[in-house]
Amino acid sequence: MPRFPKKEAEITALAERLWRGLWSNRPIYPNPPVHPISLRFKAITYRRQREDLIAKQAAVEAATATKDEALEELIEAIKADICYAENTVNFDDDKLKLIGWAGKKAATPLARPGQARLLEAPKQGAGWCFLDWKAPFDGGKPKAYKIQRRLRSGGSWQDIATAIITEATLVEQPQKQDLEYRVIAVNRAGEGSPSNTAMVVL
Repeated sequence: MPRFPKKEAEITALAERLWRGLWSNRPIYPNPPVHPISLRFKAITYRRQREDLIAKQAAVEAATATKDEALEELIEAIKADICYAENTVNFDDDKLKLIGWAGKKAATPLARPGQARLLEAPKQGAGWCFLDWKAPFDGGKPKAYKIQRRLRSGGSWQDIATAIITEATLVEQPQKQDLEYRVIAVNRAGEGSPSNTAMVVL
């Protein structure tokens, strides 16, 4: 059984075939619920409405382009006057406020990241483990995370990997030893405080 079409072009094509077929075969289809001429009129009405919509859409697109062009001209004019005003008063904030603008803000130095949070090792296997953690609440935005490891029995922390997202899968890790992992957020200003420690035995 054929499926009723969903595309508008296919629907209108079906309407054309249907009204012509009903009209040409009136002895076979003497009393359709919608007369073939009425069906043809509805198809013509639809086409006119569609053509009207296309014309209106074209007009909207033209009006939008005209509006965008006017906006660009306005932006250029505003920027030109602001540049003039800034240079005229040497970026004096109080004087620029008189025209609805403001002076240059002093650059804020980048702060070191805060402490990476909630480090855990939810997945692990023979010689590998998966770590995830949360970004710091405070401080500057981290650029990367330094992952460190040490034996739980003691010893110094060693840098073993770097991640740019808040998770990492570590492979070729020591087996049958009690290990500790921690994460440190890093950016150009320096390092944050080490995270909590995650203890792992692989």
